[in-house]
Amino acid sequence: MEKGLKEAAKESAPTAVSQARRLLEWYDGNRRILPWREDPSPYHVWLSEIMLQQTRVEAVRDYYTRFLAALPTIESLAKADEDVYLKLWEGLGYYSRVRNLHKAACQIMAEHGGHMPGTYDQLLKLAGIGPYTASAIASICFDARIPAVDGNLLRVFARMTGYDGSIKADAARTAARDYYLTIFPEHRCGDMNQALMDLGACVCLPKGAPLCQECPWAELCRAHREGREQDFPVVPARKARTVEDKTVFLIYYEQKLALRKRPEHGLLAGLYEFPNAPGTLDREEAIRFARDLGFGAVRLQKLPASKHIFSHREWHMTGWQILADEWEPFAEGKPRDHELFLASARQLEEVYSIPSAFAGYQKEVRKDYL
Repeated sequence: MEKGLKEAAKESAPTAVSQARRLLEWYDGNRRILPWREDPSPYHVWLSEIMLQQTRVEAVRDYYTRFLAALPTIESLAKADEDVYLKLWEGLGYYSRVRNLHKAACQIMAEHGGHMPGTYDQLLKLAGIGPYTASAIASICFDARIPAVDGNLLRVFARMTGYDGSIKADAARTAARDYYLTIFPEHRCGDMNQALMDLGACVCLPKGAPLCQECPWAELCRAHREGREQDFPVVPARKARTVEDKTVFLIYYEQKLALRKRPEHGLLAGLYEFPNAPGTLDREEAIRFARDLGFGAVRLQKLPASKHIFSHREWHMTGWQILADEWEPFAEGKPRDHELFLASARQLEEVYSIPSAFAGYQKEVRKDYL
């Protein structure tokens, strides 16, 4: 592995300037048109980079536009109530990202006069900003000569050099950063990072055969020369996910729908959800569950099954729709769920953020019952 990397460095070192120029020329003619690139202020770049973590570009576009329309500045984000920014994030998942955005906005207001700091080290001190995001902001907004090593850059690096170690290891990230520093230009550093991102996303594809005929670096790529493009990068096998069975309830009472808030720690912390119970509950068990929450069930209807996949677990869900004619949440002898409350149609639409794990049941909500 070390020999292969050294050989690749020797091959690329004499042509570093031309290699960077070739990629930037390709980028100038082929770059993706993205809203945050057209107006690359530090706030815009920061917001887009956080949204793009674990999320496809096409899914981010509308969220980005809507978020900026509601919270157009760092100051407005810092002053926003939690329910506001969580609702704007609804459906994007990984909600700790937006909570850290808010924390970092407050830091910027308190420690930097409302202006995004411009150095890598300063950016790293902000909540939710790690080495990749700090590198991206520093290079794109402040032309810092720092490779922003993400999955795309790691994949390009592995194929260019024939890197045969695990791409998930810290050693791979360090080796990739060192490799890119040998070819990074003195200026247009942000464009260089974005060119590499586009090269990885659109040409050096993660799944299936890469489009080597469209790659400006094809003749320099070791994996391509050896016809081994799909042997790299080396990715360790994933652990099997834990499967959890759940029963989800849409409970209507007096033209409102029952919701509850999840605990402040753990999975989907602090978000709103439909009442649910572990396991697969049959009709009688569903009635008892509703009664334990204080609801008298008038009519029950089975809802379709649904599934949601997290990074390390899966929820396999069944559901029940319940029309209730009474609600006594604190009746004697019944468990008290202090987080349970009733939400109107307007509140469901505008206020309470329900994570995408419940999307299969959110679409089953009957507006004519609200």
